[in-house]
Amino acid sequence: MKAIKIAHLYPERMSIYGDFGNVLVLSQRMNWRGIKNEVVSIEVGDKLPKDIDMIFIGGGQDKGQVVVAEDLMAKSSQIKDFAESGGPLLSVCGGYQLLGEYFISSDYGQIQGIGLFNVISKATETRMIGNILVQSEKFGQLVGFENHSGATEFIGRAQPLGVVKKGFGNNPDDKLEGVIYKNAIGTYLHGSFLPKNPKVADWLIRQAIKYSGQNIKLKELNDELENSARKNAARKA
Repeated sequence: MKAIKIAHLYPERMSIYGDFGNVLVLSQRMNWRGIKNEVVSIEVGDKLPKDIDMIFIGGGQDKGQVVVAEDLMAKSSQIKDFAESGGPLLSVCGGYQLLGEYFISSDYGQIQGIGLFNVISKATETRMIGNILVQSEKFGQLVGFENHSGATEFIGRAQPLGVVKKGFGNNPDDKLEGVIYKNAIGTYLHGSFLPKNPKVADWLIRQAIKYSGQNIKLKELNDELENSARKNAARKA
């Protein structure tokens, strides 16, 4: 069995509000099933391995995003080729913004993104913070905690991750949250996202297994605790 390799991009700069927990969940849910896996931390200046099966990038402050954006551009072709060929990817908040066309920061001006997602993001004076409840056509009910002042909007054909039932999501106006393109997801849901949304975690794992060229059927796990946490978060929202 080939180990499923997860590339965790910029964990030192882009892993606030519990985002590191997403990688822990992915790894642990594979461990419980006896699936070999490896998490590789990729910082600024590091090369992105060619044999990766999944990519994760979390959120960060604007200052950290400026440094990351330049390095991310150097890796953009490899990341976009990975996503275009069906590689699974999860990006949260600042990471989501940097995978769009650009982000306009109030302090640093326009920060160029890699253009994987057909979205743009702009700093606003509105702090979008609190528990968020989203209904996803693909995954059902999703919960999380958002904390961002950047507003994201679609600039082309794009499929949202879901519709906001409570909270803000991409921006205060259109009631859409996140984006999904092929097997790549962008979202504002922190908390961290995957522990309370195991359907998304297992979907990412399935796509990684498929991308790795292996045929491994995922065993069902007892997600009573995870689903209870999601329901409690939904009630709070």
